[in-house]
Amino acid sequence: MNLVVTSLLFVLCLSSPAVRAEPIAASGSYTMEHGGVSRTFRVHLPPGYDSSVPAPLVLIFHGWGGDENEFLDDKTVTSLADERGYILAAPRGLGSGEPDHRNNSWSFSGSASGVAGDGGKVCDDSLTPDYSYPSCHTPNGPVAGNTCSWTQCQADDVDYVIDLVAHLESNLNIDEQNIFATGGSNGGMFTWELGQNPASAPTFQAIASLIGLPHKGYLGPPGKQDISGNGADLPVLVITGTLDEVVPPGAWEDPSYTTTSNGSDRFYYTGATAITQSWAAAHHCPISGAAVPFDDGFDETDCRSYCSDDPGWPRVLDCRAKMGHTYSLSWAWPLIMDFFAAHFHFAGPG
Repeated sequence: MNLVVTSLLFVLCLSSPAVRAEPIAASGSYTMEHGGVSRTFRVHLPPGYDSSVPAPLVLIFHGWGGDENEFLDDKTVTSLADERGYILAAPRGLGSGEPDHRNNSWSFSGSASGVAGDGGKVCDDSLTPDYSYPSCHTPNGPVAGNTCSWTQCQADDVDYVIDLVAHLESNLNIDEQNIFATGGSNGGMFTWELGQNPASAPTFQAIASLIGLPHKGYLGPPGKQDISGNGADLPVLVITGTLDEVVPPGAWEDPSYTTTSNGSDRFYYTGATAITQSWAAAHHCPISGAAVPFDDGFDETDCRSYCSDDPGWPRVLDCRAKMGHTYSLSWAWPLIMDFFAAHFHFAGPG
């Protein structure tokens, strides 16, 4: 293990379980302490929430520089959740200075270190500005391996999410078998991290990433196995924009990585085909041929899957729309919720 990775792990391991948290009684914003850092999150309860009945939960992660209101202030998001009886929880990432200041972000594989999965860099540092946060430079040396680092290094976000879910479960009646995760842009990238990490992946029934892909080389399979232990068991939906210059999906059936081309940055990401092939293979779906079109019911999207033999909605679904780096929640959020509904876990009799 190299010094950069060792240093990063040392900093992240400083996290500890929550030691102080506000009780959750209604929709609103709350704080909890995690690893010595005060973290903010917002909860939205459906109007018909009944504390005697378990309710499904969706965790929502904002994009770079956003906050807990980014999704929850959108009526499409809250009204559909209300209609279907879902609890929503939107935490706030950590900023570049003191917690919750500016450029709130979520750290995922390669984003804090700047190191790609193949050992190279996650950006072309000759063309990309240095976005690295003060928290990524320690008295004992930089956590960031290069100037491609662009997210916070104050805390282990995966560990925080695990503790946040535990806190929500201790305050609300949550259906533990129907917890989902989604996010946009940087939050969508972090959603992949939650699905790949064996510590967090078993928490979720399905995940969905909106205009977010892992960094180059991070093609790890789901961190959740089926009950037999012989394959993956974590459905994923990825929605990307074919006109997106920030996180481009790449061409269909092209397994190579993609590159930001927005005029100021050159970050490297896995292509949508590469990561969906990896996850499809982990679910024992054939990837030797082309992905098969799937009708998701939305005119805006071209959806395809290597898991076309799945009954109903496929477990790994790649949907692309003619849009740029935007959420398009008017149709993207219903699509995400339909995907979660299609993979809802229904308890058997007794």
